[in-house]
Parts: sequence; structure tokens; C-alpha cells
Amino acid sequence: MAEKVTIIAHSGDMDKVYSALIIGNGALAMGMEASLFFTFWGLQRLKKGGLEKGPLSKMNMLGLGKWMVKRKMKRVGVVSMERLIQDFKELGGKILACDMTMEIMGIKKEDLREDLIADYCAVGTYLSEARESKITLFI
Repeated sequence: MAEKVTIIAHSGDMDKVYSALIIGNGALAMGMEASLFFTFWGLQRLKKGGLEKGPLSKMNMLGLGKWMVKRKMKRVGVVSMERLIQDFKELGGKILACDMTMEIMGIKKEDLREDLIADYCAVGTYLSEARESKITLFI
């Protein structure tokens, strides 16, 4: 059985979503299985047109900080979040959407990027994934 990593993407902050995707892709590249469980503000990033919308977690400065970080990332060759999430799916990663959060926040399936989501599920599915994982992270 392959080693596995399960990540809760709780935050919708740009840098934190980047971190979850980079770690998930790294795990897949190392031959591990990887699942990302998007909940609360993280789930907002799975909305149509919402992937790049999150603020920077620190020093956002009304968007100026995010703009500066994105500019620097582009200069040093960091790929876009869209590319990272597409690579994650293509490499076999699972994206899980918390259906309880959808209900609480009034998010409908048609609001989300259904092309990315492997399953709409609750904490039981996350716990099942985490139980089988060598690494679990909360971001």
C-alpha cells in the first residue's frame, strides 16, 4: 500500500492554499497518495472564479502585499494556483469538499468547480482518509 498524506485546507488565504497544493503535489510526485479536504474558508477557493481570490495571510495591505508576492513568485517561476490544482488532479490527487460547510455557508454544488472535486463529503470521510495517512496537516 502506498504512503498517504491528507491535508485539511481550512484557510482560504492565498499563501496557505498554495502551501496545501505544493505539499500535495510534492507527495504525489514522491509516489504517495494525497487528499485535500476543503472546508470553511478553504472551500471558498473551490468556487468558480474563486481560486485566486483569497487574501495574503499576513501583510495583505489592502491587496498590495498580495500583488507584491504574486509579482515576486512570477519572477522566480512559481506556477499559478490553477496549474498546481490541475497538476494535483492529473497526478491522481483527491479533492474533497465538505458538504456541511456548503450547507452552513450557503454554497451549492453548481457554485463550485465540479471538475476538481472528487467527492462531497463530511468529517467521516476525512477521518477515514486521515486514519490511513502517514502524514496529516491542517492548513
